[in-house]
Amino acid sequence: MYINKIPFMMTTSRAIHFGTAEMIKNETKSTIIKSIRQIIDTYHRCGFKIKHVLGDQQFECIRKNMEAQGINLNITGRDEHVPEIERFILRVKERTRAIVNTLLLDILPNRLVIEVVYNAMFWLNCFPHMNGIHAKMSPHTIVTRSHIDYNKHCKLQFGAYAQVHKQHNNSMLPRMTVAIAL
Repeated sequence: MYINKIPFMMTTSRAIHFGTAEMIKNETKSTIIKSIRQIIDTYHRCGFKIKHVLGDQQFECIRKNMEAQGINLNITGRDEHVPEIERFILRVKERTRAIVNTLLLDILPNRLVIEVVYNAMFWLNCFPHMNGIHAKMSPHTIVTRSHIDYNKHCKLQFGAYAQVHKQHNNSMLPRMTVAIAL
């Protein structure tokens, strides 16, 4: 997926509906393998074993690496896409667009765009999916085994202006600086 020409590796699982997004510096074989390895490790830590990976033609280059790990790589035909991830990408872009349009900024630095995508992904994973494997547990809770804490995760809205403590001495210089909550 691309947002403002920034490439992201996007994944979602069919049963759990846990989505991931990772900004990648390029689309080389080694970068794709590293990114997929991190995602597989995330699932392994919570006891899930990845057996199948669906992808488009771009992922053909990692077939041997996947087979070496005992994972079946299923690649779509030419000019075809995996429907689940395409719908998921549309949902993430929709949420990202909604957040960006609430910000009072004319120019968005790349780091801010990346954090908007991560924020959208975090909140999409925080609520149970209607077709998920559990009616009350969110994909975030199932995979990371952590719960959302109101005091930690809901103090500030994304993009809100905030004043944060700044290192200071005993002079009359400001002790706070302005920031944007990410």
